This record gives sequence, structure tokens and C-alpha cells, in this order.
Amino acid sequence: MLNQLGPQPTLLGSGTPAGEGVPRHPRGLRLVARRARTGASARVSLMPSERSQPMRVRVEGDSMRPALVPGDWLLVRRNATVHPGDLVVARLPGDPDRLIVKRAQWHGADGWWLESDNQRASGRRDSWDFGPVHDIVGRVVLRYWPLLRRRR
Repeated sequence: MLNQLGPQPTLLGSGTPAGEGVPRHPRGLRLVARRARTGASARVSLMPSERSQPMRVRVEGDSMRPALVPGDWLLVRRNATVHPGDLVVARLPGDPDRLIVKRAQWHGADGWWLESDNQRASGRRDSWDFGPVHDIVGRVVLRYWPLLRRRR
């Protein structure tokens, strides 16, 4: 059940709410994530009972190739412990309603340094552009869709 109090975060470059339009599993199963939103501020806040629930996100853009490609669906564990090398979902600094998927490189006093796997991707944005990030939403634990990826 979604709380309809405000705008839902959007994946960078997608223009659609994060988690919308998730394809169903072939057996009819669907992963469901809950998200509470506030309309009073630009920042999305989570209710205590929902902070640990998984969420799903869809990859847009080429900045994380070859590990992730556009159209991949990810299961993200909110507030999970992050280690260097983990794929994480974070709020885009300066636009907290947008989410980005990046690789955590190191943690410093100002937050996590996040980098794209594909530094040559057009439109890529990471810590080289906006510095360390302190607003990590969660750690990617699974790419669940598509089930198989064709070789290109």
C-alpha cells in the first residue's frame, strides 16, 4: 500500500516514479515495496516501520554498464550496511526526489564517494560532479529482472 501524501522519488533521467511498472514474475508474483512521502518538504521521509522494507528500482542510462544496463530491475535493502564496492541507491544531491544507482568507493567524514562504472557515459553524474553523498537510501541486493540477459 502506498501513502499518497506527496510526490514519489524518480530515477535519474526516467521521468517516471521509481518502482512503477515493475514487470510481473512469470508465475504471477510481484515484489512490492512501500514508501511514505511528505508533501510539506522536498525531502522524502520514511516512516519507522518502512525504513527496513525492500524497495525496487529500474535502471535508466548507461552510467553503470556493464554491471547494470537500462531496463534492469533491482531489489534494494533500505538502510543496509554499505561497504566499499557495493552498488547503492542514493538521493541525487540538489534534487532529493531523484534517485541514482552508483558504486560506493569509500566513506569519509562528508559521506560516501559514489562513482559510475562507465565514466564515459553521456550524462553520467557521480561524486566527481557533486562530491561525497550522505543520503544513501540502501544497498542493491539483487538484480531480479530480466531473469536472463542476452549477450550483446
